[in-house]
Amino acid sequence: MTTSNAQGQSKQIPAPVSFREAFRFWLKLGFISFGGPAGQIAIMHEELVDRRRWISEKRFLHALNYCMVLPGPEAQQLATYIGWLMHRLPGALAAGILFVAPSLLILIALSWIYIAYGNQPLIAGIFYGIKPAVTAIVLQAAVRIGSRTLKNRLLWAIAITAFIAIFVLQIPFPAIVLCAALIGVIGGRVSPGYFRQQSAHSAHASHTLRALIDDDTPTPAHARFNYRGLGKLIIIGLLLWIIPMSALSLYYGWDGMPTQLGWFFTKAAWLTFGGAYAVLPYVYQGAVINYGWLSATQMIDGLALGETTPGPLIMVVSFVGFIAGYSHPLSDNLFISGAFAATLVTYFTFLPSFLLILGGAPLIESTHNDLKFTAPLTAITAAVVGVIVNLACFFTYHVWWPKGFNATLDFAGIDFAACAISIVAAIALLRYKLNVIAVLSACALIGLLWSFIR
Repeated sequence: MTTSNAQGQSKQIPAPVSFREAFRFWLKLGFISFGGPAGQIAIMHEELVDRRRWISEKRFLHALNYCMVLPGPEAQQLATYIGWLMHRLPGALAAGILFVAPSLLILIALSWIYIAYGNQPLIAGIFYGIKPAVTAIVLQAAVRIGSRTLKNRLLWAIAITAFIAIFVLQIPFPAIVLCAALIGVIGGRVSPGYFRQQSAHSAHASHTLRALIDDDTPTPAHARFNYRGLGKLIIIGLLLWIIPMSALSLYYGWDGMPTQLGWFFTKAAWLTFGGAYAVLPYVYQGAVINYGWLSATQMIDGLALGETTPGPLIMVVSFVGFIAGYSHPLSDNLFISGAFAATLVTYFTFLPSFLLILGGAPLIESTHNDLKFTAPLTAITAAVVGVIVNLACFFTYHVWWPKGFNATLDFAGIDFAACAISIVAAIALLRYKLNVIAVLSACALIGLLWSFIR
């Protein structure tokens, strides 16, 4: 290579990015990250790989593949990963927190409007149209994940068995995940061909321009694995969990609602393999059935709000927390009680995501292509498909038969308008691939008009 060519190529490398500049981008991303994980990842790819060239295609996908095998919201974890790679711990905290904070603030405001004014005709009419659309959205999630995962008969069998286990036998979701993981461990050794999955994200065209963190850029010192650093992080992580949990337990008691919120959503955070829809059945079983923090109808409405706000869909847990705090007040100020519970839930839900990125990335990246590691995750994802179908059935039951299911030939008690909205939304999403926000908006308008007509 001639000197002029070398100089020309070096000029193509973007200038170093200051923490302040990166902070402004992560803040912007927190407000525009609509469209679920696929849309959020697409936004980051366009901004960071194509336009700004902060990271190369190969390094971006390498980070993404790692995030996809972790429990938790992969888009938020990917932002945390890239922020950490660029600016160490401050970059990770800025990227990860700002990905979530705008959504939390918006959801707290919407949750308050919902619980305080939800019986008003305008609000009630909007939610009447949104709830049937949510059933179609959940079905779309099952189809999307299933088409990517269920590539052979064994994986189909796992998905069907998981559906029967939770829908008919009412086996708890964590037990289903554990059984699926065990099948993956054994199956990965006995019949590895059933568990080899292609990457869900294909590479884009190669880029001629170099990136700030390029394919051949050496791994920075802070991103290299060492046992001492991992040990420190584990201790800090445990303290970040033990200290607030101990404070809650001392002040409210172990059986107090805030303490149980922290404990329950700590467990939920480790079960989010396959995205937010995978853990929603577990949240429903705990929050609605076991604890009674909110009703089934409110759970559906919360998912609708989560779909219409920026940030990861798992932020629906913040809605659950707000309703729990508002309905079981901790103080005379209901809004403060709800906002405190929503923030509490968000903290315990996302704490593991930060720890997994900061401590696990250097260690687990090297095992990403190891079938012994990926086979259990493939089996879990297959089981998740069956669990999501169960969630779709649950939502359909409560939306189509608002007064309870009556298995008679005359379809007594069925809400035909809600059925029609669900079917139209499903066609729009599955057949015509319309945007989720557009479908929800249209269904909200239909519900509002129908509420005035009837």
